Amino acid sequence: MGGPRSIGYPGADMTDALQGAVHRSLESGEALDIQGTGSKRFYGRKPTGRPIDVAGHRGVLSYEPSELVLTARAGTPVREVEALLAEHGQMLAFEPPRFGEEATLGGTVACNLSGPRRPYAGAARDFLLGIRLINGHGDVVRFGGEVMKNVAGYDVSRLMAGALGTLGLLLELSLKVLPAPECEQTLELELDQGEAIAAMNRLASRPLPLSGAAWIQGRVVLRLSGSEAGVRAAVEEIGGEAMDGTAAVVFWRDLREHRLSYFEHDGLLWRLSLPPAAAPLPWPGDWLIDWGGAQRWLRTDLPADQVREQAAAADGHATAFRGGDREAQVFHPLGAVMLRLHRRIKKAMDPRGIFNPGRMYAEL
Repeated sequence: MGGPRSIGYPGADMTDALQGAVHRSLESGEALDIQGTGSKRFYGRKPTGRPIDVAGHRGVLSYEPSELVLTARAGTPVREVEALLAEHGQMLAFEPPRFGEEATLGGTVACNLSGPRRPYAGAARDFLLGIRLINGHGDVVRFGGEVMKNVAGYDVSRLMAGALGTLGLLLELSLKVLPAPECEQTLELELDQGEAIAAMNRLASRPLPLSGAAWIQGRVVLRLSGSEAGVRAAVEEIGGEAMDGTAAVVFWRDLREHRLSYFEHDGLLWRLSLPPAAAPLPWPGDWLIDWGGAQRWLRTDLPADQVREQAAAADGHATAFRGGDREAQVFHPLGAVMLRLHRRIKKAMDPRGIFNPGRMYAEL
């Protein structure tokens, strides 16, 4: 166990300044709008409160390649983390979308956004080992640790993933990282939407090294990652047309970062989370499917209530991901029981309601 500790990129510790700002907010009752570099300001409801900039609180604090653990301040750019990991043949396995070159690690976890590898490797919250934050009392507290076996407070750490900063101001994050694959190959198959969903689910049930499965404009795009022998055997089993290596890297990057032509439109973009094997929904609009069928992007003129109602009928939920009215309901409405639970968590973590109020739900 152990091995040399490698410190990555230098940075600045703004803990005292950030804690002072939280204390002043508690005294005045003025809410805080937690900001990083703004790469994901489009996500969630319209921010309110006095801006507090956390992007300067940055730097990799420790990195143990032999232990597959990295700890960094929340304002550390994701690109710096990924560059450091790449030097050691490792990666953030949830393949986080940046939506901007200066995207921070804290913002990535706060949004809990994951890329095409998510159904095969796990979500951002699955790799979160521990956190350090400023809570709604103005105290600096730590939850979790730097190993999976340290479960004290682990659930609290995971609550921060996807909370959009509504439960506290993130200071540090410890993440589990994984080795990068030895080999990757991307295949294309011409299939309609129904055939594509069936094929992606059939392949996911097989012992194949899938790390990406998407459908766009009448074609399924599959990524295989692993050992050379394993990838080669999977290619022979699946068939299809092999995509050039450089083109494949660009495709998966552009899918993750929403740079494909599909995303180059104004207006409301819906993200539907559905059971992977759910049949195609017979709605008017333009579809793109990712995560082997579990994440479906939609552009449509259907009313929001109808989209959410039909998504729920298919055992899923719908999020107004980008565009549209950001002062309206953005995330799928909570039922009465879930709303009570969310309110209890918010009250426990942020009793004065100073952190990003209303960013997720108007009621919170």
